[in-house]
Amino acid sequence: MTVTVFIRYQLDPFKRALFEEYSKNWLTIIPKCGGDLIGYWMPHEGTNNIAFALISFDNLASYESYRARLRSDSEGKANFDFAEENKFILAEERTFLRKVVA
Repeated sequence: MTVTVFIRYQLDPFKRALFEEYSKNWLTIIPKCGGDLIGYWMPHEGTNNIAFALISFDNLASYESYRARLRSDSEGKANFDFAEENKFILAEERTFLRKVVA
């Protein structure tokens, strides 16, 4: 069963450009590490501090393997460090979803 991770980010609204740079970095890192990246979404109008990401996996075991690869990947580690150093993500929530099928 395919699972999709829905990530909701609460951002520092004055550091949105840093989050966008962080998101762009994941566009190549996530697929390289085994995630099917559906995309990242930035605030555009209205609420200025919420962003989203969607990443799909064949199953939860694939997700766990991906997380291990991501943490050991040099570009992945650098991007995590970039976020930690710049503190533009105030909170992050993960929800695991499955598609409704007939």
